[in-house]
Amino acid sequence: MDEHDKTDWRHRAACRDEDPELFFPISDMGPGARQAEQAKAVCARCPVRSECLNYALNNGLNHGIFGGMTERERHQFNRTSHSRSRAA
Repeated sequence: MDEHDKTDWRHRAACRDEDPELFFPISDMGPGARQAEQAKAVCARCPVRSECLNYALNNGLNHGIFGGMTERERHQFNRTSHSRSRAA
């Protein structure tokens, strides 16, 4: 492991030892909604949640749960953030 690997925020992520499928629910309803809530619970205890969210936003990740937000929530967050920055 090189020095970069040791400092990479992903090595401190709470989801590191979770099944990756948990963070990619098939839908927003029924079992998918329950799965999203389980994934968000992992994110809620993550020490690098903001880094993960920023990574998803900066890289246009359109699927999955990152930083405790679904794709829809990230899209809304982006729209709200851009609206605020234009108003300032």
